[in-house]
Amino acid sequence: MGISAEEIKKRAYQLENQIIKDRRYLHQIAEIGTDLPKTSAYIQQRLTEMGISWKACGGALPQKLTADFVEAGFPKMEKATGVLAQIGHGSPCILLRADMDALPLKEDSGLDFQSCSSASHMCGHDSHAAMLLGAAQILKEHEDQLHGSVKLMFQPGEETGAGARIMVENGALTSPKVDVAFGLHVQPTEATGTIGYAAGVNSASLDTFILKIQGSGGHSSQPQLCTDPLMILNQVYQAVNLLVTREADPAAMVTLTCGVAKGGTAVNIIPDKAELHIGMRTLDVEAAEHLKQRIPEMIDHYVKAWNGTYELTEFHTPCTFSDQELCESLVPHLAEIVGADKVHQIPPMTGTEDFGYVTKEVPGMFVFLGAGQRGNAPLHSPKMVLDEAVLPLGAALHANAAAAWLQENGRETV
Repeated sequence: MGISAEEIKKRAYQLENQIIKDRRYLHQIAEIGTDLPKTSAYIQQRLTEMGISWKACGGALPQKLTADFVEAGFPKMEKATGVLAQIGHGSPCILLRADMDALPLKEDSGLDFQSCSSASHMCGHDSHAAMLLGAAQILKEHEDQLHGSVKLMFQPGEETGAGARIMVENGALTSPKVDVAFGLHVQPTEATGTIGYAAGVNSASLDTFILKIQGSGGHSSQPQLCTDPLMILNQVYQAVNLLVTREADPAAMVTLTCGVAKGGTAVNIIPDKAELHIGMRTLDVEAAEHLKQRIPEMIDHYVKAWNGTYELTEFHTPCTFSDQELCESLVPHLAEIVGADKVHQIPPMTGTEDFGYVTKEVPGMFVFLGAGQRGNAPLHSPKMVLDEAVLPLGAALHANAAAAWLQENGRETV
């Protein structure tokens, strides 16, 4: 016999104070990017206290990736400090994922345990990590009742759009091979304990293009002696925006924003350099693949047409995809924790979630867990506050999803 949902939920509430303690500590030591030394050390310490074996996953980053992150405005990051842990043995294997990085944002929540630095957990990743630690405790206590194994993925760098990719490339889905994956994200503007999910495409892809244009500057009275990078920037800006209106299916949700456009120092100087940052999001995989090819082509042709040169840095984060069959399997077990009336399908999120790197490789399910109420400050606001009553629920959801899926798909325990 496996562990029951009732037992899991009861134990989660018994652990509530510890889960809150974990969350508040992580909240105060908020760190950004892929290198989270204090956060990862705390996760490792807590897993060790529970008797759960763990290993680091990530390591040194390629020099180009470090340089690309700097180009994108992140601090210099030379390593990734992900943590993997395993409970149970053998196959099948379900992965539970929690991201744990913060935002480069000064907190203004007024909480007693407010972040001590210029980084803050205004996207709730501290709560994700704490809830997964709570689930780990429950699953470890019932390890001999698991019909396979549970892999815990504590992931840095979600806000970079590449943290999950780094861990996947470093073996997060192997040894043992992961068969399915589950993840969740808190939502402070939805009622605590409600669950929303979208079967199929769950969140938008994000494709970023950082363009540095090299011209040749000079006096504004002699433009014929110069190559004006600001004029080239303007041409590219217009071209890529028009591209979406003419080469993407109007039925596809595609948004394109040039969020950075800069160059020049004075009205009478044609500058040497200009810079344009382009971000594209879509829920349509076909549109994304087409435009990912066409935007660099447009850039190349326009810059060269006006005698400039350029450097182009690209980041690509795929859509997150929730597998229909896995959703049908797990929804009843999520309902066992929060009630069937609180689990409902929602439209896909137009934001981006790098759990998509996991769901590209294995069937996955990603859900949004209400942690507040309508009218609250949203994610990424300096005033965002979560209802901590969600913490034991999140721990129970993780644990029950894993235990129940293994019981239905795994070997008999001995």
